[in-house]
Amino acid sequence: MGVEVSPEYGGTGSSFFGSCLTIEEVARVDPSVAVLVDVQNTLVETIFMQYGNKEQKQKYLPQLATKSVGCFCLSEFGSGSDAFALQTRAVADGDHYILNGTKAWISNSEFADIFLVFANASPEKGYKGITCFIVERSMPGISVGKREDKLGIRASSTCPVILENVRVPESNIMGNFGEGYKIAISILNEGRISIASQMVGLAQGALDAAIPYTLERKQFNQRIFDFQGIQHQIAEMSTMVEAARAITYNAARLKVAGKPVVKEGAMAKYFASEMAQKVSSKALEWLGGVGFTKDFAAEKYYRDAKIGVIYEGSSNIQLNTIAKCIAAEY
Repeated sequence: MGVEVSPEYGGTGSSFFGSCLTIEEVARVDPSVAVLVDVQNTLVETIFMQYGNKEQKQKYLPQLATKSVGCFCLSEFGSGSDAFALQTRAVADGDHYILNGTKAWISNSEFADIFLVFANASPEKGYKGITCFIVERSMPGISVGKREDKLGIRASSTCPVILENVRVPESNIMGNFGEGYKIAISILNEGRISIASQMVGLAQGALDAAIPYTLERKQFNQRIFDFQGIQHQIAEMSTMVEAARAITYNAARLKVAGKPVVKEGAMAKYFASEMAQKVSSKALEWLGGVGFTKDFAAEKYYRDAKIGVIYEGSSNIQLNTIAKCIAAEY
């Protein structure tokens, strides 16, 4: 729950690299559970640690590190990749703000106690009016909608979050007023690395589920693994997993060292998510007909892999980011 949180607040005091390793290993078994670990550690808790004031840290970090689930509420039905087109509004009312709007595709929301909600408190300023608010489930007016019936990562709750005249104290503003966009950009740059970790773990899990079968199953009086065509595919997929792991670890290492990771994070997320799709597809094929059934884990890894190229910035968005960084370098 609190991989990077200081022991002062009940966490383990590990590093971002530690979070990435944790996410990878959990995803190797169940990518859905890895989503909860990812959002909790690399988005929600990181925002509190980097932008929260002393009182906010003292109040919320011990909860998040031990018993409470948090969620990151940025996306809306009309603002996905174009995140700063969000329509959720915050209107000042004395020393409080009244929040109204609907957030979409919010991971962990079904079980969350703490919501980091991005709302525009000064629409006339455009994205520079976006502010991050700490909203508690106990506050009147906040509700969680129906859980989405998804293709993959089905054990991870994904729901809309509805805000109807939610009264939030001014003291619950995270960071500075009007700088929510900075928080979102910063946190998503590193969040992409943790998604890459999830995809690496998922792909490794798919290999773990399929390769032993090829060593046991026989056709034409020999193991499936002994066919050169299968050997080449397994060698290629294993190499792709290791390449994605190296790119991801390098990005995580740079983040821990305090270096810029905009390009490296986008590269890791892009390559790892595209890789996971291909590896999980091949792993399913190696199992033949049984791979297409729910009796074997391969089909789950295959379904879970698809989300990697969509959330926390689609593959096209990652390519745009990488290209911009390359142009700036030259």
